[in-house]
Amino acid sequence: MDVKDVYRLDNKCRAKEIKTKLGVLLQKPENAIDLIIPYPEKTEKKPEKLLKPTPEEAAQWRESLDRVLSNNYGLASFRGFLQSEFSDENIEFWMACEDFKKTKNPVKMASKAKKIYEDYIQTDGPREVNIDHSTKDVTLRNLVNLSPETFDLAQKRIFALMEKDSFGRFLRSEQYQELLVN
Repeated sequence: MDVKDVYRLDNKCRAKEIKTKLGVLLQKPENAIDLIIPYPEKTEKKPEKLLKPTPEEAAQWRESLDRVLSNNYGLASFRGFLQSEFSDENIEFWMACEDFKKTKNPVKMASKAKKIYEDYIQTDGPREVNIDHSTKDVTLRNLVNLSPETFDLAQKRIFALMEKDSFGRFLRSEQYQELLVN
């Protein structure tokens, strides 16, 4: 072994040692922003405990889809029903719009609007909802001047679709019927 071989071997060992010691730093962070702004450990939010409605309260849900959606347990039940029918994109879109309306920060509003549009409105979006072309156009124009009403027309169309189609099946579902007797 000559001097060059010893030098290469020494460098190789040092590189391996450094790589091992810095292994933690070489791992990809969960979010790139974590490299810039360190956050304390994330604490998991405990899910809100939903109070099961009395049979009388559940019976009142028959009156309207609004009554179901205004009750946390009703919303969760309807959402679960739609998931079982593989049509939960409608309620997810409706909920995203409700959340969007409550957003005050313009930067957050813009970010949420972009996500809602790309996920639910944009043609071939991953969770595209079934709305007509003119509603899509109106919504796209509304994105230019964001306001809490940006998605109102599309949200109303999806609400009407759920009310006319899914709501009746939900009321006939075993899931809902069980709430009426317990």
